[in-house]
Amino acid sequence: MNDLVFAAHRIVTPAGERSGFVGVSGGRITEISDHPLPATTQITVADDEILLPGLVDTHVHVNEPGRTEWEGFATATRAAAAGGVTTLIDMPLNSIPPTTDLPALATKRATAADQIHVDVGCWAGAVPGNTADLADLHHAGVFGFKAFTLHSGVDEFGHLTRAQLAEAMRHIAALDALLIVHAEDPAAITPASGRRYQDFLASRPPEAETSAIAGLLEQAEETGARLHILHLSSAEAIPLLAGAKRRGVRVTAETCPHYLTFTAEEIPDGATQFKCCPPIREAVNRERLWQGLADGTIDMIVSDHSPCTTALKRLDTGDFGQAWGGIAGLQIGLPAIWTAASERGFPITDVIRWMATNPADLVGLPTKGRIEPGANADLFVFAPDAEFTVTAADLHHRNKLTAYEGRRLTGVVRATWLRGRRLTGEPGGTLLTRGET
Repeated sequence: MNDLVFAAHRIVTPAGERSGFVGVSGGRITEISDHPLPATTQITVADDEILLPGLVDTHVHVNEPGRTEWEGFATATRAAAAGGVTTLIDMPLNSIPPTTDLPALATKRATAADQIHVDVGCWAGAVPGNTADLADLHHAGVFGFKAFTLHSGVDEFGHLTRAQLAEAMRHIAALDALLIVHAEDPAAITPASGRRYQDFLASRPPEAETSAIAGLLEQAEETGARLHILHLSSAEAIPLLAGAKRRGVRVTAETCPHYLTFTAEEIPDGATQFKCCPPIREAVNRERLWQGLADGTIDMIVSDHSPCTTALKRLDTGDFGQAWGGIAGLQIGLPAIWTAASERGFPITDVIRWMATNPADLVGLPTKGRIEPGANADLFVFAPDAEFTVTAADLHHRNKLTAYEGRRLTGVVRATWLRGRRLTGEPGGTLLTRGET
């Protein structure tokens, strides 16, 4: 007797889409069958809905403790649940203290423990002076180490020089850990100011990304380190990544919903809610990112949810140089991507691979991001044809400002389950450590 059975005409599994029955007991999927299964409770998924595995978002800035007025675990994980995200990995910066040593990791975990609505893990930072802390953080279960090739935006999380990156890579390779990098070359970036979006875009040209990524790929090839390129914005880097993969470099790359949805041509001057770094680029670049996903050079899509207070976005002046760079999109990443993907002929199975299975595999969570026996019963019901307009009042993020405000999207998350428990507004997520099943 299962605790719960889902009956659905459309279920996305690693083998593709099918109909049938999904049995759940003890928070895990027990079996998938063509025939009805005995259960204490049965959930019948409507004909206009699909049963999907919970999304895994490996790039979220929760900002707590220290900058909880920007975002926090309670609000971020509530937004995640509303968007079908059942697992997120929190970035090590913007919180104070940043997650760069064991005491800071303990502080973050203690802060999150009783607030989270979905499962949460932690990245740690690779910063100047903490090489001796990397092994301890790794053994404590962080999912990898984040580094910057330029100023991070906050002074307490320093960036690494090329020599420091090489040293960090050697230590991280010895641990067989993962290094994730914000890759922009400061030498290719010029100061930005003023209201014109095109001026801001010109200040961070594609060469900033390609130069930094080329250097990182060279170092990863030399050290054997596992390297992951964060929030790829410039399609100019796709051939570099493809070539490195062919040579056997252990590299993966992600992009984000805002790079696949918006275009530089449509961003009005002064609309600083669209500011992020690296920037949203032109329409032709966007289509090349989609092609990079289609051919597998880009491995996944994650939110890079990076909110701040409304005041920090400087809507009063519209000055892109002064505004905080980051887009709040955790709750609406899936409908944004599904809207754009379906317009281009991609099936929902591709979207789930990019937003659930591949991110789970990146961070070593084999029971996440898939509907198969033995996996966590992290599931959600999605209405792929339902439409809605993004409005601030419907968002669970602490600060409601988002670049998606007013946008008409397709695809609605109607219900979410975490380890077989329907999420209805009460905390109950689990703090994850690397290697958990």
